[in-house]
Amino acid sequence: MSFDYANYTPKGDKKNSAFFEEYRGKIYERRQNSGVEDLVGEMKAAVIQVEADDGVSTLAELHCMTPYRHHSSYRSQTHKFHVLLNKPAFPALIVMEPNSHRYEDYIKRLNALYPLSRPKSNTRYVGEVFDCADCGALRDVLESQYIRFEYRGDTKNAFFTSDNILFSNVSDFTGNRIGYSDSDFNDPGSLGLGESFDLTAAERETLKQASAFSEEHGLVDLMLGYDHMATRILAGEREDAILEFLTMVPYYFWGAYNISDMNSSTNVTRCPAVSDDKMSPAKVFTANNTPSFVNSFEGLPMPTEDFVRNYGRRMHHMAVEVLDGDHESGQKNVDYVVGILGQQGVPFLAHVVGECKDSPDLKQIFSKHSAHTLLITEYIERCKKFDGFFTKSNVAALTEAAGKDERYRHGHVFD
Repeated sequence: MSFDYANYTPKGDKKNSAFFEEYRGKIYERRQNSGVEDLVGEMKAAVIQVEADDGVSTLAELHCMTPYRHHSSYRSQTHKFHVLLNKPAFPALIVMEPNSHRYEDYIKRLNALYPLSRPKSNTRYVGEVFDCADCGALRDVLESQYIRFEYRGDTKNAFFTSDNILFSNVSDFTGNRIGYSDSDFNDPGSLGLGESFDLTAAERETLKQASAFSEEHGLVDLMLGYDHMATRILAGEREDAILEFLTMVPYYFWGAYNISDMNSSTNVTRCPAVSDDKMSPAKVFTANNTPSFVNSFEGLPMPTEDFVRNYGRRMHHMAVEVLDGDHESGQKNVDYVVGILGQQGVPFLAHVVGECKDSPDLKQIFSKHSAHTLLITEYIERCKKFDGFFTKSNVAALTEAAGKDERYRHGHVFD
């Protein structure tokens, strides 16, 4: 059944401009009329780049902290590519690792602009890849709408101009890319990532131990998959970022709420084709309500804008959904998962927020930024079939906790 875009009323209390409301409807209509709605499907993969020599450490972290497991690795002239899979219906993860610390492309140049990104100069969440029935036809349509794509010779990393995945240029608003492919990501050998190679015996043992820890404590059965992914952007670019994303994929604007305590808003887009967000995770856009220079008059908290000023426009966190239920230890499942990971040395920003008692609710928590990916992992349990996506009080608490951990002292400005 097709989604009724015209009659859907977005949720939330965040007021959007007349410009946003006008072009949101026009974009939905154009997507349907131009064929984008039929050509593009669900999310098939997420792509992350890490530093040279951080690949296996990143894989081990993912084995411990998520249900994803290493499937195979490939080598191109510039990179190693490690593919991790979860359930076949859920997106794959591709971890890119440059072959040399001297490697430089747009990621290093972007990171050099921001003080807390510079130490991990090649580390960045890259973007998502969506299923596409005909990439050539899609490119023709989207280029007529002024969406730019990579062509051979444009980039140093041939992955972005391969025959198997069509990648957009980097978004000016989010710093992320969007890719399209008709390949089967559960068969990584069909992606043309390069020459297949085996991890060393020591590397395989590292991953085996991380998996064994997860299995021994039952974590792998409780961590389900990615529920949503949240990008932080500048206050004045919130609407543009959302509309650009909606132009390129068949998601819809679910709604937006002001998080007044943190002077920000949380804006959610979802895929209407799936009954489970983990099959095509929601994309969330978070932005300050006022730009920093105006907020200097108000003196309000602005952890979201500070993050962008310190790290740049980029992905902030990826949320793993935890199975709803009570663990045999007497805790909610998310409390148990977080407790066990904490014993393993995984650092968290604060305690689990939210209550799960007799009525539908959420419990969730942020990890600290990964030393390997710079991403936060959120753990979220949707109790008793909670379907509101998030609660304002939980988001406020999580945003505040992250903000305290993302500060940077520069001259006489401490943000």
